[in-house]
Amino acid sequence: MKNLTSPRRVFLAALAAAALVGCKPSENSAPAAGGGGDTSGDIIVGEFASLTGTEAAFGQSSHKGTQLAFEQVNAAGGALGRKFKHLVEDTQSKAGESATIARKFVSRDKVVAVLGEVASGRSLEAAPVCQQFGVPMISPSSTNPKVTEIGDFIFRVCFIDPFQGKLISEFATKTLKAKKVAILSDVSSAYSVGLAQYFRESFVASGGQIVIEQKYSNKDKDFKAQLTAIKAAGVDGILVPGYYNEVGLIVKQARELGVMVPMFGGDGWEAQELIQIAGGEALQNTYYSTHFSPANKAPEAQSFVDAFKARFNGETPDAMAALGYDSARALVEAIKKAGTTEGKKLKEELAAIDFVGATGRTKLDAKRDAAKPAVIITTEGGKFKFLQSIEP
Repeated sequence: MKNLTSPRRVFLAALAAAALVGCKPSENSAPAAGGGGDTSGDIIVGEFASLTGTEAAFGQSSHKGTQLAFEQVNAAGGALGRKFKHLVEDTQSKAGESATIARKFVSRDKVVAVLGEVASGRSLEAAPVCQQFGVPMISPSSTNPKVTEIGDFIFRVCFIDPFQGKLISEFATKTLKAKKVAILSDVSSAYSVGLAQYFRESFVASGGQIVIEQKYSNKDKDFKAQLTAIKAAGVDGILVPGYYNEVGLIVKQARELGVMVPMFGGDGWEAQELIQIAGGEALQNTYYSTHFSPANKAPEAQSFVDAFKARFNGETPDAMAALGYDSARALVEAIKKAGTTEGKKLKEELAAIDFVGATGRTKLDAKRDAAKPAVIITTEGGKFKFLQSIEP
């Protein structure tokens, strides 16, 4: 595994000793120093994120939000009279890394909770480890429903793909007036396959027609064969439920082939790299759903935006940053209410969490998923632009 520094563990304790979530030993095992049963020293939290590799824009953004949250909490005195120690590991956007990291967090670092990952596939790798050892794990933005189905120690602070798929379907039907749609999905991605499924079910149920479906795999570069087939099918819209690297190339190549119909997708689109790869002109008449817009005027949202800009040299936060922030805040709130970092009690407080953060109210349902509003973003003049908000 490639690491940000040597050794593998990255300590981001600068300034305010930022901290994040991590894993804890099983309820039946004796707690080790620094783990959930320890009441002295720092509260150790582990974060795993794609800080390098194909989804690095997501991981870096989410990490900045998480880092900001722990810096603020530590500056205010921490929780339970203790500060947070934030351990960070890089998954490199690779399959197989997340479970290894989770095991290290649990066995060596004795974390009390784990935060991560953005990508559903990597959360699905780490979640069984945390569930096995009774260590709460909070995903900031993994939207595949299967993530929290792993067990009762697994949580998320974002909406899930059944909601996202349905809202994209309704947007395509009602706003774009699309009746015949193509789907171009990534068969190597649990996120892409799941979002395509939920869109398909909703769109067909509302009277729409999926005329053609085409596939690709992560890291593919040439999509002209699939796009040529889609063009010949005569559709009036294309769903691309993928991540920004491939989506940018798909949009660019579609426009080069003269495919000018609306193209739309989910939160996997959200990264400035999308504009850099596709180009602003190609992204005209494209749309995606996501979790947050910095245009949100709610006091909590604007407070987060202001703090993020101040901390990161004027950078405007995106949805991944906001969700990373809220995942850390949710953990802190739960620890304060539990009055302990012991795994079982912390799990119970996380299940009952109800607070207002950067992305709005976070209240979990019986499946430990958050019912949150979504926003639709378009591109205008080479910049992302808020279009509308959709309540769950």
